Amino acid sequence: QVQLDESGGGLVETGGSLRLSCVVSGRPSSDYVMGWFRQAPGKEREFVAAISRKGGDTHYADSVKGRSTIRRDDAKNTMYLEMNTTEPEDTAKYYCAADRFISSPDSWSTQGADTYLELWGLGTLVTVSS
Repeated sequence: QVQLDESGGGLVETGGSLRLSCVVSGRPSSDYVMGWFRQAPGKEREFVAAISRKGGDTHYADSVKGRSTIRRDDAKNTMYLEMNTTEPEDTAKYYCAADRFISSPDSWSTQGADTYLELWGLGTLVTVSS
């Protein structure tokens, strides 16, 4: 059984940095395109970032572009999201997702694409204090 486990959430001050990790178990992470979504209280889940299988192609939501980096280390079966200059609006539960079939990271931001993704983690909560 393939599983995604997120970690790295917690309390961050406005303007601070965070690094989230997502470990894949049960199958090589290199089999998957991977990405991050988030859901703030009372809001719908939204796309954050995605990365292609070999890491050569990435795609970011406008809300995090320029202050976030998604990367992967398939030797460790792990994907990361690093975010700088955090804002209270970044407060959300962050979910790792993986898919073998939606191969273009750009496609992950298409409305409704998340409903087709193969695997999800349980999420890690990030709170940015104002």
